[in-house]
Amino acid sequence: MEEKKNILTYEGLKRYEDELHDLKVNKRQEVAQKIKEAREQGDLSENAEYDAAKDEQRDIEARIEALEKILKNAEVVVQEDVDTNKISVGCTVRIKDLEFDEELEYQIVGSVQANSLKGKISNESPVGKALIGAKKGQTVTVETQAGEIKYKVLKIEKTAEV
Repeated sequence: MEEKKNILTYEGLKRYEDELHDLKVNKRQEVAQKIKEAREQGDLSENAEYDAAKDEQRDIEARIEALEKILKNAEVVVQEDVDTNKISVGCTVRIKDLEFDEELEYQIVGSVQANSLKGKISNESPVGKALIGAKKGQTVTVETQAGEIKYKVLKIEKTAEV
């Protein structure tokens, strides 16, 4: 089975590459120094600093592995190629919740970049799936556990890269 592509904006790709570099170059050395210092304290069986450093090392290695997997299967959305006639990954959309008469703005991103608290929704989320391919002026229906929610697409633009 082929692994799922991780759709990323250029901003997301850069952020993950920078984090991976920092973990490999800086954090690995920092934790190695902590382990060395803890070993020098003697008995490792009751050494909390050693245990904490080893736990941190395990967390860093797990994150490095996760980032490498994300980057290995990354597919970058090229902002210049984003079509603002219809919603796709790389767009920022303004929609209106027709039930609550409320306007919302979201960036449509790949699932690994999603962060609803920052207004970034995944193309695989219920709202993201419903919006993909929609055009300005169109009303889309999102099936949720609480029932149907209808949104009207007010504006589609390319997401400004940070």
